[in-house]
Amino acid sequence: MSDHPIEGMMNTTLEKIKQMVDVNTVVGDPITSPDGTIIIPVSKVAYGFASGGSDFPSKAQPAKEFFGGGAGAGISITPIGFLVISEGNVKMVSIEPCNTSADRVINMIPDVVDKVSGLLSKKNADKKTSVPETKQSPGADDPVL
Repeated sequence: MSDHPIEGMMNTTLEKIKQMVDVNTVVGDPITSPDGTIIIPVSKVAYGFASGGSDFPSKAQPAKEFFGGGAGAGISITPIGFLVISEGNVKMVSIEPCNTSADRVINMIPDVVDKVSGLLSKKNADKKTSVPETKQSPGADDPVL
């Protein structure tokens, strides 16, 4: 069975979308600042395509069918933030402000985890550096009763 013209239109549309959208569109090329900070842009990509067509009968002899159709595609690239890598720390800097309480909570999670980790590390370090009190065994300096 031969390929239908609609298949050719869909394949062409998909190939064009593949050419436009690659991994560098979503996660951009890293940018290194003079102080060694690395900034990586992150974007949201949305795309869609549609195609359609119909066969039309012909009155000509020998009977032949004609095809009419069309295809289209749309793409939207929206920057959403940057990954900032500085002094061993990674932070997501969002471009859009937090619109809901849930967004604010999600954006606060990395900072809370860092603070809790810092407190636990400090507490463990304090325990290691403190000298435990030792009880003296009874000896010659004890009063006799």
